[in-house]
Amino acid sequence: MSDVPVLVAGGGPVGLAMAGELRRRGVAFRAVERAARRADLSKALVVWPRTLELLRLAGCADDFTAVGRPIREAQLRANGRIIAEIGFAGIVTPYPYALFIPQSETERLLEEHLERLGGRLERTVELTSIEPGPDNVACTLSHADGRTERITCDYLVACDGAHSVVRHGLKLDFSGETEPVAFMLGDVKLEGATEDKLQLYWHREGVLGIFPMQRGRFRVIADLGPAAAAPQEATLDLIQSALDRRGLGGVRAYDPVWLSLFHINDRKVADYRHGRVFLTGDAAHIHSPAGGQGMNTGIHDAFNLAWKLALAIRSKAGERLLATYSPERSAVGDMVLRNAARLTRLATLRQPAAQAIRNQAVALLMRFAPVRRAFARTMTELDIGYPRSPLSHGRPSKALRPGDRAPDAAATIDGQRRQLFDVLNRDGFTLLAVGAAEAPGAVDLAARFMPWVKAVTASAEGEMNARYGAGLYVIRPDWYVGLIGRAGEYGKAERYLATWLRA
Repeated sequence: MSDVPVLVAGGGPVGLAMAGELRRRGVAFRAVERAARRADLSKALVVWPRTLELLRLAGCADDFTAVGRPIREAQLRANGRIIAEIGFAGIVTPYPYALFIPQSETERLLEEHLERLGGRLERTVELTSIEPGPDNVACTLSHADGRTERITCDYLVACDGAHSVVRHGLKLDFSGETEPVAFMLGDVKLEGATEDKLQLYWHREGVLGIFPMQRGRFRVIADLGPAAAAPQEATLDLIQSALDRRGLGGVRAYDPVWLSLFHINDRKVADYRHGRVFLTGDAAHIHSPAGGQGMNTGIHDAFNLAWKLALAIRSKAGERLLATYSPERSAVGDMVLRNAARLTRLATLRQPAAQAIRNQAVALLMRFAPVRRAFARTMTELDIGYPRSPLSHGRPSKALRPGDRAPDAAATIDGQRRQLFDVLNRDGFTLLAVGAAEAPGAVDLAARFMPWVKAVTASAEGEMNARYGAGLYVIRPDWYVGLIGRAGEYGKAERYLATWLRA
């Protein structure tokens, strides 16, 4: 018998999200982090709408919206003129904006959420070696006082970052490449800058990004050209020069709290699971900060894995369910890696002719509303889904495919006017019956799988009809659509639930 069901290695945003979801789902775990305290640097800045929806599932989204700065528009300029404006206000979500919040604050809110749930992160404790076996994983923990501890766990979750001890211990190939361009960043105050937009400038010398933070601060990022010729140090003068030459002019940078040079690595493991060891976040994938997808993608890894581990440990599901984690999340990782690399290479084009073609093409494409909407959905991660997953069954409805994110909708739900997100099951599956005729059968079916399945009945009208349509839907514990069935297809829903709950 193992000492603990799950060991979470790493206490950044991904590890804290993982620990919180395990605790909320009643799974015993230990979460360890070598750092004595949270980093005070801003690092990852943006929390996208799909992440906020998952934090709502966890019960802490309001903590984030109370602290962060919502930005509802992104603006792209080239040669002194606006070539694209992308608004987030029209997307279908309770959170139609990019929420700018320093990573230090994200970690604080997630750690406080974990503590409210009765869990804790063990600081100054580092995972230093692992020995995976068929029945458990033997782990060595090193404490700040020099003491070492040997424990076993049923499952090990690596949330320990780009230099992952777990990944190195498994001798996994972290394949990819380093972009040949150097970048600088500065978290500074700006006099004369616009605070309500994410601004990107394409200039013949390179790209410049200005991202609003909190309390009058901004993140400024600029590429410095080929890495071999780049300066050895980021300075306020370099930041100011990039603003003067590439931006609109008249903006003054001052009071820096963080100046840094960095290079971009695009790397990923082939498989996110190796026996009883699972990799998440930067331990599994690192990529360009273009689009701000990295931290968000890692948090999504945690939400995908946590409910599957919880069901497996509580003997309600087995190997078949755990086997879905890697293919689902690895496919998302491939997509994010590909999109971020394309955006980076597009923004750092150096040849004048290529820049001119790029600028004209983007300006033309972004005139079309469907293109702008598609880009916004990609950026906000609302279009991420699992259409090829073994967990996705059935035929598409009028607006949804199996594997899609379950959208929110207003409707008469269980006799009251409600939002769907307010009644979806936060602990297990939801059997959603849309249409009055479906209600009795759905309630009876859900009762056979209590307490793992909750029945929700909704009227087929308005937003519910437009986003779902009449029929039966099984919504997964991470709020993705698992099964779409036609009216009266209770047998199909029962087989689906029996398969994945092993009831």
